[in-house]
Amino acid sequence: MPVAEALEALDAFLGERFTRSKSELEQHGRSESYFPLTPPDGVAYPETAEEVQRIVQICAEHACPVIGWGAGSSLEGHGQAVKGGVTVDFTRMNKVLEIRPADMDVTIQPGVTREALNEELRATGLFFPVDPGANATLGGMAMTRASGTTTVRYGSMRDNVLGLKVVLADGRTLETGTRARKSAAGYDLTALFVGSEGTLGLVTELTLRLHGIPEAVSAGICAFPDMGSAVTAVMETIQMGIPMARIEFVDAATARAFSAYSGMAMAESPHLLVEFNGSPESVQQDAERFAEIVADNGGSPFEWSVREEERRALWALRHNGYYAILASRKGARAVVTDICVPISRLAEAVEETQADIAASGIPGPILGHVGDGNFHAILLLDPDKPEDLAEAKRLSHRMAERALRMGGTCTGEHGVGHGKLAYMEEEHGAGWQVMGEIKRALDPQNIMNPGKLVPQD
Repeated sequence: MPVAEALEALDAFLGERFTRSKSELEQHGRSESYFPLTPPDGVAYPETAEEVQRIVQICAEHACPVIGWGAGSSLEGHGQAVKGGVTVDFTRMNKVLEIRPADMDVTIQPGVTREALNEELRATGLFFPVDPGANATLGGMAMTRASGTTTVRYGSMRDNVLGLKVVLADGRTLETGTRARKSAAGYDLTALFVGSEGTLGLVTELTLRLHGIPEAVSAGICAFPDMGSAVTAVMETIQMGIPMARIEFVDAATARAFSAYSGMAMAESPHLLVEFNGSPESVQQDAERFAEIVADNGGSPFEWSVREEERRALWALRHNGYYAILASRKGARAVVTDICVPISRLAEAVEETQADIAASGIPGPILGHVGDGNFHAILLLDPDKPEDLAEAKRLSHRMAERALRMGGTCTGEHGVGHGKLAYMEEEHGAGWQVMGEIKRALDPQNIMNPGKLVPQD
């Protein structure tokens, strides 16, 4: 009954911008991965921070769960209404509020996507670098502490969010951080909310750090006989101080899928995809030095280019990796999982995972961000075979356990949602209970995205 009363109040407040239509509820109950349809009871489409505040106040009055929604591209069920309630869809809050080129920062609403922001910034000579692959909303990226192909050079959302405006579970509005480049004043509340997955509040505004568009860019690709030699080449590159902007790896199975999907001929062996940013002279020198390291480690000739169309084609290939792999098994669905380990353990982690997958009977190409020690397995399953899903979950479990054994984390960038709750206590120990205490202090009714991230009472 309390939820029904909240729905009636929201309908009266928002009118046509509040819906309970079956199609929209199902749209907001889907997951990009394997989780079953879990729709909310209603969907709200606010346009202002004040409307978000009133939505939360209404839900708090009726103890109704509140779930934030950006582009719906998360992979661990973050946006699913596992306890019912209201999904707050931020797609209409998509304005760039203020660009400050001299300070190299920008303030935006949470529904702005990374591609839309960079299009808006083109004339300034600045860009926002965090690139998870999907054209996600920046509010969602902040809440999952997103990272991606450029993290090795520019950092993750943790490093590029300067401040937030957040509506707390009781309807109060909180501002965190400042536009200063450093502060020694008090707890870092911005860092607390970045990565909180909507369990502590709803973000209505973000101030982000910007970076200068590099004068020149070079990018290229090379193959290796095995993963160990590829990782060794990367470690030597990092140790020599060669500044990589991106360095990605794909295994032999992924290379095969890329070739079939794009028509680009790739040897069926591990590959590195690399980018350098800087001046025309520096990107050439960096590419040439990297080519020497590749050759020393048994790699194929490093084929690189400064031509924009060739660079775009290379990174489009990488960003379409999920779809290329999905297309390699007709009719398949995927369990997509990630882990992150110290770089020195990456080759070992990948090779152990590949051996597990080979013994499992289901395909599972691997690709990832070798400069960070982070990789993804895309475990392909027949949706009509429950045993495939069970096997994929077993493989994912062994990956998470492997990462923790090697001093890593059960997720480098996908986040926890409700898909990786089982590993939080092992990874964080007593720290996970402290996270739960913070959650209870800020959200005693447990209305903010319940069922995710923290211990479940």
